[in-house]
Amino acid sequence: MDELTPTEARTGRDDPAHDDELTVRAATPEDAVEICRLLNTIDILELGHPETDLGTVEVDLVHPEADLAHNSWLAFDRGNMVAYGLLWDDSGADRIDADHYVLPDHQDAGERVLAAIETRAAERAAENGATRAVVHLNLNIRPSLDGATLTRRGWHTVRRYHVLTRPLSRAADPAPTPPTGLTLRDCAAEVDRRRAHALVQETFVGHHDHQSRTYQQWLDDLGEGMDWSLVWIAALTGAGDVAVAVTRDDRAAMAWIPYLGVREHARGRGLAGHLLRHSFAVYAARGRDTIGLGVDTENATGALNLYTAHGLALHYAVDTWEVTLPTPR
Repeated sequence: MDELTPTEARTGRDDPAHDDELTVRAATPEDAVEICRLLNTIDILELGHPETDLGTVEVDLVHPEADLAHNSWLAFDRGNMVAYGLLWDDSGADRIDADHYVLPDHQDAGERVLAAIETRAAERAAENGATRAVVHLNLNIRPSLDGATLTRRGWHTVRRYHVLTRPLSRAADPAPTPPTGLTLRDCAAEVDRRRAHALVQETFVGHHDHQSRTYQQWLDDLGEGMDWSLVWIAALTGAGDVAVAVTRDDRAAMAWIPYLGVREHARGRGLAGHLLRHSFAVYAARGRDTIGLGVDTENATGALNLYTAHGLALHYAVDTWEVTLPTPR
């Protein structure tokens, strides 16, 4: 028997599903356009319209921590891309995250990629010195991957997230009057970008699935093209910097708020609401007609109620699936 390459060993060349019609290989940055096309096809099936931007795909593929040769999988049926998987190790411990996408009519390819993710996650956790891998996978509540496959392989849901959106208009979203003593500054200066990072790490530390990231890792996660004039730090007289809003305007479908955090001692003063209304006004003035964000439905700070009270409504829901795997000895 000829020797298997590392990629063939991970994907299982002897698997019956691997034949001339179904092949699996690692992704490369040059695959970005075709991966984006696949993800938008799945968006249409799950959401009714495409929402994935090429830039988002490219950020993942060129991320310094991506290690595509070991942590990515593309499945092809007769040369057509039908599934994509990507593994992330942000914890440096037992927590491993993954992305998984598959066309509904290609569940064999989807399971093949899922199995590769599981195998690599266990290997990666072992490399971190952990005795188990706790793997998380976020999927639409009506995913293109068959939920029965996940259940059969030992996965179960542990959390639900909502993606919320709100329409914007210049008439409905004027600039709000700030609370007494509150000032906002943007993060055009490097020192303020570092301060924004510190505030994100502090205010999200208790959130489910949040992983601590260094400043450089955080910048890598955000990717190039950030407009730092759309990232704001809120300072309160006598209390210093108390809140941060990280927003971005590089999505075709909508403006986006990836982070909105208030320091614990300053909560309950309307600061988050003001930052939301400020964001609405800024993006309405820029001509955007929709803004969105994601929220953990079990968030202990009451974020879901805050957002819905400010007019954000459910766009779609995502479940976090989890499986705990032993690491190889």
